[in-house]
Amino acid sequence: MGSGLVAQSIGKSYPTRGGPLVVLRDVSMALEPGAAAAIVGPSGSGKSTLLNILGTLEPPTEGSLSIDGQNPYALDEPALAVFRNRQIGFVFQDHHLLPQCSVLENVLVPTMPNGNSEQLTERARSLLERVGLSGRLDHLPSELSGGERQRAAIARALINGPRLLLADEPTGNLDRASAEGVATLLLELPREESATLVVVTHSAQIAEMMQRRFEIHDGRLMPRA
Repeated sequence: MGSGLVAQSIGKSYPTRGGPLVVLRDVSMALEPGAAAAIVGPSGSGKSTLLNILGTLEPPTEGSLSIDGQNPYALDEPALAVFRNRQIGFVFQDHHLLPQCSVLENVLVPTMPNGNSEQLTERARSLLERVGLSGRLDHLPSELSGGERQRAAIARALINGPRLLLADEPTGNLDRASAEGVATLLLELPREESATLVVVTHSAQIAEMMQRRFEIHDGRLMPRA
């Protein structure tokens, strides 16, 4: 398998007393480095489950996954944790910034397992400048607006140079203007770093900004025009 993201015939089911509960059925997608895709669908359709599988947080029941040419589910748990830390970035609806840490410290949190360095600190400063927060390095999250907190979360997600960036309703808590700014950064930054972006969203406007669009219905992933 080549670089980028390749999911082949992914299925996910959970055992119940009445038999398997099927959440995902034969899901396949392929996205090259630098590509951006949106996944839409009603609540309970399996969007978050698929994102968890792509993010190596939950193994599929069937099918295969390749990220930058590597099958993460072939790794043991310690190696998988290292892979996830270095190769996958996450942006959630709630920013999950540590309230006691400054913006700069929050962005550097994912680098802690690797040992912080001046080079990483400079990268953090550069990313924060790129997202428009160069004047907020020493501020606490409580001193930022919602849009600023989410921009800091994007910088944090990219600090280790991941090959895959996953965003789950990243603009769900933001006003329209802040949402557009965050969505633009989500499009531009991964592309600049040749990372693949997958966004789960209820926003038709955000989905339209992405190069590729998919819809999950009844556990099946279908391309949208």
